[in-house]
Amino acid sequence: MAMSANATKPLRRCAWAESDPMLCAYHDEEWGVPERDSRALWEKLMLDGFQAGLSWSIILKKREAFREAFRGFHPAVVARFGTPDIERLMKNPGIVRSRAKIEATIGGARAYLAMAQAGEDFSRFVWTMAGGKPIQNKGPVPAKTALSEEISAALKKRGFKFVGPVIVYAWMQATGIVNDHAAGCFRRNAITR
Repeated sequence: MAMSANATKPLRRCAWAESDPMLCAYHDEEWGVPERDSRALWEKLMLDGFQAGLSWSIILKKREAFREAFRGFHPAVVARFGTPDIERLMKNPGIVRSRAKIEATIGGARAYLAMAQAGEDFSRFVWTMAGGKPIQNKGPVPAKTALSEEISAALKKRGFKFVGPVIVYAWMQATGIVNDHAAGCFRRNAITR
């Protein structure tokens, strides 16, 4: 546990973030902070897709390599990736080299752009489905919810892959769509906007 500003008692945080300094920093600075930027939301969804079957710490360790390999996760750039780019990415040891996940990210960029061309802002689309503000979960942390199933289905309908309801729920937690900080976590009350 980190010490609080007044150094009289240690800060409490979510148990999953206590043992690893990288996860601790991610928890304290990013996890659960409401994200409203469409491109950043899309990037985080793509990274959550890469996490499927792996631990989040693996993705965090590789995040900068992912950003470099996917040219900053700019959908207009990634949407133009073709076979040579897929082969380049498959040879990159800095990322998760799954052809299906790489192709899903390229397809996800195209789906994102198609939404924008149809007048659907990605951030507005997601936050509207969530009611416009972070959902304050006070019960046990589920693997998925009715809302993550609904968002998953809507994303799949638009052409996204690796967006099952469990992945979507993890993404909702990471991007502050739902506040799943533990009741005693010092970040719980900070993430309410």
